[in-house]
Amino acid sequence: MRATVFVTDDEQVIRTAIVKRLTRQGHFAVGYESGEALMDALQQKHPELVLLDLKMPGMNGLDALKHIRHLAPAALVIMLTAYGSVQDAVEAMKLGAYDFLIKTVDLEGLDAVTARAIDMLKLRRRLEAELSGQANQFHLNGLEAHSPAMKHLLEQVRGVAENPKSSVMLLGETGTGKEFMARVIHHNGPRASGPFVGVNCTAIPKELFESELFGYERGAFTGANQRKLGLLEKAEGGTLFLDEIGDLDMAMQAKLLRVIQERSFRRLGSTDDLGVDFRLITATNREIKKDVERGVFREDLYFRLNVVTFEIPPLRKRVEDILPLCQRTIMRFAQEFGKPVPELDAEARLVLERYHYPGNIRELENIIERAMIFCAGQTLTADYLPRELHETVNQTATAVSVGEEQLIRIEMHVGKQTLDQIEESIIEETLRLADYNKSLAAKQLGLTRFSLDRRLKKYS
Repeated sequence: MRATVFVTDDEQVIRTAIVKRLTRQGHFAVGYESGEALMDALQQKHPELVLLDLKMPGMNGLDALKHIRHLAPAALVIMLTAYGSVQDAVEAMKLGAYDFLIKTVDLEGLDAVTARAIDMLKLRRRLEAELSGQANQFHLNGLEAHSPAMKHLLEQVRGVAENPKSSVMLLGETGTGKEFMARVIHHNGPRASGPFVGVNCTAIPKELFESELFGYERGAFTGANQRKLGLLEKAEGGTLFLDEIGDLDMAMQAKLLRVIQERSFRRLGSTDDLGVDFRLITATNREIKKDVERGVFREDLYFRLNVVTFEIPPLRKRVEDILPLCQRTIMRFAQEFGKPVPELDAEARLVLERYHYPGNIRELENIIERAMIFCAGQTLTADYLPRELHETVNQTATAVSVGEEQLIRIEMHVGKQTLDQIEESIIEETLRLADYNKSLAAKQLGLTRFSLDRRLKKYS
C-alpha cells in the first residue's frame, strides 16, 4: 500500500531523514517544520499517516494532535518523542495517537512502527470495502424482483425493515434465500450499523447450543477456562438470525421464549441478568403451523416469533426473475474467475427459464458456476448446462408459474408429433402438478375420473 505521510518535526535533519526513508519505501512523504505548517497543509489534503514531534516551539505535538482529530479524523498519528518524554507520549495516545516512536540517530524502530500502521490502514480499507459491498449487495433498490410475487414481498419488507424491534419469521423451501432476505431486512433498517449474527440451529449439537446462545462464565462447567460471550451478546444493537428454528428442541424453545419475553438472559454459571437489545429474525423450511398442532413446537413461542411472517416463493413461481438472476450470477463468477462476462444465447435462455429448480436459487447459482468454469468464449451456450435441464426442455408440455398463476406451455414440432402425443404430454404434466392425485388432475382438465383413467389406459 502506498500511503500519503506527513512528517512534522522542527529538527530538519530528523525530518529529512524520515521523509527520504519513507519515500524509498514507496510512500508519498512530505515534511513540515512546525505544527502551524501542518495545520495549513491539512486544510488542502488529508494524509493516511502523520508522524508528529511531541516537543516543538509554537504549537506543540499535543495541541496539533487535538486539531488533527477534527481536520483529518481518519489519519493515524505516530508521536515522535525523546527518551525523557515517554509519559507525554502515553498521554498523546490517550488523546487518540496510534503509536509513538522514540527518536534515535539511526531511526531504529521506524520501519516496524510504520509497518504496523500501514497494516492497520490496509485492514481498515478492506473492512470499509467489505461493509460497502454488503450494503450495496443487500440494498432493496438493487434486488432483482421482476415477478409480481417478489415485487409485493419487497414492498412489505421495506416497511418492516424500518421498524427495528419487530420479530420476523421467514418461511420457504430450501435454497429460496431466507438468510439473504434476513440480511436485506437488517441492512435496510436502523440497525444496519450493528452486527448481523446468524446461526443454523441444526449446525450446533443441542447439548452445546445453550452455551453458544447464552455464553458462559469461567468455571461454569468442565473446560470453561475463561468467560465466553454468547450469540445474544454479540448481536447487541443488531440482528440475531436463527435459521431452521423449527428444529430447535423443546427445552431450548422454552429458554428462548424467556429471552424474548424478558429481553434479558444469564450466562451459564452467572447469577446476574443481562439486558439485550436486538431484532430477532427466524427462518424455517418446515410447515411450522403443523408442528405446533402436533405438539413439537411451542405455541406460545410461535406467536412470539410470528409477529411478521414472509413466505419467500420458490423460483418456479417467479419465472420472470430467473434470467435476471442468471445474468447477475454470471457477472459475479466472471469477476471471481477473472473471465470476460459472456452472453447467454437464445437456447441457453430457454433451457434456464423452463427448468423447475427444486433447489431454488442455490441450485441456480451452482448451475451457473459450473457453466462459467467450462465456458471459454464470449457466449455461454446450452452445451455448458447440465443434462437434466435439457430433459425439461425436451418435454412437449412444460409447467411454469407466472405470478400466482400456474400455466402449461405447449411446444409442438410440426409434422413430428401427433395430437394424441400432445394430449398425453398435457395429462402427464397436469398429473405431476397435482402430485399424481387423479381426482384433482381430472377436475383441472375438465374430465371425470373415469374419462381420465380411460385416456391413461389408452396411452399406456
